Amino acid sequence: MIKIGVLSDTHGDFPAQLYRFFENCDQIWHAGDWGNIETYNTLKQFKPLQSVWGNVDGQELRIEMPEHAIFTVEQLKVLLIHIGGYPGKYSKKCLRLIHTHRPDIMVCGHSHILKVIRDKEFGLMHFNPGAAGLKGFHSKCTALRFTIEGKTCKNLEVWEMPKTLP
Repeated sequence: MIKIGVLSDTHGDFPAQLYRFFENCDQIWHAGDWGNIETYNTLKQFKPLQSVWGNVDGQELRIEMPEHAIFTVEQLKVLLIHIGGYPGKYSKKCLRLIHTHRPDIMVCGHSHILKVIRDKEFGLMHFNPGAAGLKGFHSKCTALRFTIEGKTCKNLEVWEMPKTLP
């Protein structure tokens, strides 16, 4: 059994409340738009990390991580990508990756909109954790936490914080 923390679109921010939300997680997955290398360096020292770069991330971050990642946790194959879309409206690149790799879980970011959707067409769970950082049009900062046991995702929890600019 592995507890996973999922976030995206930090844009250089990592609210202190997220440390508490993720403190019992075994791994953290970040779906891109880190915003700066410092946020990445801080998070990779906190917990084991799976991450991809997003469209706002510069070369400094792009040399540290891939544009997309395919990996297995317990018995579930995961696709992690920044710009992925949604069931029925996947990006062309994401759709190719889904057809090629047949993931059980797909995690993306970019939209700043929290969504968890069962994709019946491809038999996968789609997770978009929304945006954890302060920059963007969203009104709340959000992230996800869940447990993977064997071939099952369970105990999904949502973290929310009002977005307040400094």
